[in-house]
Amino acid sequence: MYQYDNYDHRMLTERVAQYRDQIARYLDGKLSEAEFLPLRLQNGLYIQRLAPMMRIAVPYGLLSSRQLRKLAFIARHYDKGYAHFTTRQNIQFNWPALEDTPDILAHLAEVEMHAIQTSGNCIRNTTTDQFAGVAVDELEDSRPYCEIIRQWSSFHPEFAFLPRKFKIAVCGTAIDQAATQVNDIGVYLVEGPDNTTGFRILAGGGLGRTPLIGQEIFDFVEKRHLLTALEAILRVYNRLGRRDNKYKSRIKILVKELGVDEFRAKVMGEWHKIKDGSQTLTDAEIQRCTSFFTDPAYQDKQDSPEELTGPLEQNALFQSWHERNVHSHKRAGYASATITLKETGVTPGNVSDAQLDYLADLADTHSFGEIRVSHQQNIVLADVEQEKLYTLWQQLQSQSLASRNLGLLTDLICCPGGDFCALANARSTPIAESIQRTFDDYDELLDIGEVNINISGCMNACGHHHVGNIGVLGVDKKGEEFYQVSLGGSSRNEASLGKILGPSFAQEEIPSVIETIVAVYKANRSGGEKFLDTYKRIGMAPFKERVYAKAD
Repeated sequence: MYQYDNYDHRMLTERVAQYRDQIARYLDGKLSEAEFLPLRLQNGLYIQRLAPMMRIAVPYGLLSSRQLRKLAFIARHYDKGYAHFTTRQNIQFNWPALEDTPDILAHLAEVEMHAIQTSGNCIRNTTTDQFAGVAVDELEDSRPYCEIIRQWSSFHPEFAFLPRKFKIAVCGTAIDQAATQVNDIGVYLVEGPDNTTGFRILAGGGLGRTPLIGQEIFDFVEKRHLLTALEAILRVYNRLGRRDNKYKSRIKILVKELGVDEFRAKVMGEWHKIKDGSQTLTDAEIQRCTSFFTDPAYQDKQDSPEELTGPLEQNALFQSWHERNVHSHKRAGYASATITLKETGVTPGNVSDAQLDYLADLADTHSFGEIRVSHQQNIVLADVEQEKLYTLWQQLQSQSLASRNLGLLTDLICCPGGDFCALANARSTPIAESIQRTFDDYDELLDIGEVNINISGCMNACGHHHVGNIGVLGVDKKGEEFYQVSLGGSSRNEASLGKILGPSFAQEEIPSVIETIVAVYKANRSGGEKFLDTYKRIGMAPFKERVYAKAD
C-alpha cells in the first residue's frame, strides 16, 4: 500500500484548511450556490435528496485496518451508523451535516485518506481487480500501475476541468473482474514481443444514456510509455469532447462520432509529440511504485491443511461458504476470502460502523492488516491462511457477514437509488430486497447458478445495469416508478450490453418477472450452461414470450 510522504501530508492539511474556509464562507452567505458548486465537488460533496453525500476515495480498492477504523468512527459520529461501498471501490456517507464535512476530511487526512477527485469533471478513482497481487491467473500485479496513474492524474492541471467525468480501470488478471471495457479508458496488462509485459489500451467505453464498449486504441504499449499514451488520449478528448451538452460530453460519444479509426489517428498524432518526453516512465519510477506493493510476510505452508479439510468434511454450511466465497491464492497454504455485503434486508454494499470495526480486527488477524473493496460492492481478505478459514467463517457468522451467495442471483449490484439520490427516477434498494426474499432457498440458488443482477435507479447507471446478465433500470412514468428489464449484459472479458426485454413493469411485478426469466433459462439450458451462455444461444424471444404472456 502506498505510504504518504511529507509532501502528501502537507498538501492534505492545506486542502482541508481551504475547504473549511470555503464551507464557512458558504454558510455565512458569502458564496453563492453557483460559486460553491465546483468547490464542494472538488472535495467529494454532493447534495442528495435528503442530505449531503460525501464520497471518499479508496484508490484501487485497497484499505488498511487503521483506515477502516477511521471510517467506522466517521459513520458513528457524523452519519447514521453505516457507510456504503460503491461499484468504483469507493465508500460513501449518505447523512453528514454540511457543517461537519470539514471535520470529516480532517479525520480522513489523519489516516492518509481524502475525497479529492471523487466527483466533478476530472479523472476519478482508478480501479482494478480485487485480487490484484494474489491471483493465480495474474500476468502481473496491476496495483503499481494504478498508483502511477493516481499520482499522475491527481491535480493534473490540464485535466482538472474535462468535458465530463473520466474513469480508468486497469486489469492484470486473465478473468476481468474490473469492468475494464466499460470505462472511459480500459488498460490491460498483456504480453508483448520478446516476453515483455506492456499494455493494451481501450478508450470510449461507458454506460449511462449511451452505453458503449471500449475500442482498442493501442494494441501494445511499453511500460515506459503508459502515461504518455494516456495523456495523448486525454488531450484529444479534452480538446474535442463536447461541452455544450452534458449528455453527449463523455469520451464514448467522441469516439463514436469521429469513428475509432479517426480518433485513433488523432491520438497517435498527439502521442508522437510527447512519447519520449517528460511523462516517460523510468525504470526507477516504476520500481519506486512497485516497492509499495511487496508481498507480506508469508510463511511456508502446505495447501489443504487438516485444520481446513476436517471442518469441510464435517460442516455443510462452512463447506458451501468455502466453495462460493474462497478463492485460490498464488501462495501455497493461503486463500482469498470474499465477504459479501448482501444480507437480505440490507442495502447491497452497506456496512455498519460495528461491522467496519470488526472487519478491521479480522484484517489484522487474518490478512496482514489490509482489505480490498470489489467492483461488486463486496469486501475481500486477500491473504488468509487456509488453516484459519474455519475460524474466520465462525467470526463472520457472529456479525451477519457470512453470506454464501457470492456470484449467485442474490449477490446483487445496486445503486442507492431514489431513497437517497436526487437524480434517481425510482428506488433501487426495495427491488433488490424483493428479489432476495423471492430467492431465499439456497439450494435453488445453487441450481440456478451464476447470474448477475444489476440495478440502477436512473440512466446514469451507477448500478451498471447495462452489463448485468439481468439488468433492472428505474424509469419514471408520469410520476410513478416503473422498472425496465434487460438481458444479456456482461462486464467480463467478452463484455456485452444487455438488450431491453420490452415494456417496463410496476415495482410489485419485478420478483415475478425475474422468476419467469429464471424459469425460461432452466427449461432451456444445456448441460452446465450458465445463464449468459443459454441467453446467447436461444436469444431474447423465449424470455420475452413467457414474461409478457404471464403479464397479460
